[in-house]
Amino acid sequence: MTGVSDGTGPGSGTAQRFRTAEETEREAGIANAALAVQRGQLVVLPTDTVYGVGADAFDPDAVKRLLEAKGRGRDMPPPVLVSAATTLDALAVGVPSYARALVEALWPGPLTVVCHQQPSLQWDLGDTRGTVAVRMPDHDVALELLSRTGPLAVSSANTTGMPAALDADAAEQMLGDAVTIILDDGPTPGPEPSTIVDVTGPEGRVLRVGAVSLDRLNEIVEPLGTTITDEG
Repeated sequence: MTGVSDGTGPGSGTAQRFRTAEETEREAGIANAALAVQRGQLVVLPTDTVYGVGADAFDPDAVKRLLEAKGRGRDMPPPVLVSAATTLDALAVGVPSYARALVEALWPGPLTVVCHQQPSLQWDLGDTRGTVAVRMPDHDVALELLSRTGPLAVSSANTTGMPAALDADAAEQMLGDAVTIILDDGPTPGPEPSTIVDVTGPEGRVLRVGAVSLDRLNEIVEPLGTTITDEG
C-alpha cells in the first residue's frame, strides 16, 4: 500500500483500503489511519456495532468535514470514542455513580453515555449544549487505532437517511469520496447501534435503545437505588 496523501481536505475518491484481518495489512492500515487522523482527514473504522467514520475530536475542521460527509448539520454532533474507560473523566465532569456502574459493567461495549463535558476542552463537535457523548467500543482494531490517536469523533459510516454500513463495501459506497483510509475488518455484528443514555441528571434517560436493553440497564443501576427511563 502507498502512504497517506499530504492533503488535509476530504478524500479524493481514492481511499486506501486495508484488510485488517490479514496480519500483513493490519499494522500498515492502523498506522496509515492514525496518520490520516493526525493530518485532519477522515477514516472509516470497524466497531462492535456498525462501521464508523472518524475524525480527530480536537480538530474542528475535521469534525466539520465529518458532518458534511454525512449530510448533517451542527445540530447533530457526533459521539466520541475512547480506548479506555479512564478517559471519561478527561472529557466529562459530574459523572454520577450510576453512570460509572453502567460503564464498569458495559464498557467496552455498545453503550454511549451523554455527560456534562469538561468546560476546559478545546474542541467543537457542534451544538452539544455543554454535553459530550462517549463510548468505548469492544473491537480490537478500533481500540488499537484509538490508543494511537486519542479520542475520535465517530458517527456511523453512512450518509444521513441511509442504513448504517455493516461492512466496508457499504461504507465505501456512501463515503468513499470523503475519506482517506478504510479499515476493512469484515462484517460487523450490527445492525443494532449502541444504546444511548443521558446521564446528566439524577436518573438516566435512554435517548436511543440499541444493543443494550432497558432491562439490562436497570439490572445494573437498581441496586444503587435509581432507575433508567425510556424517553420514548
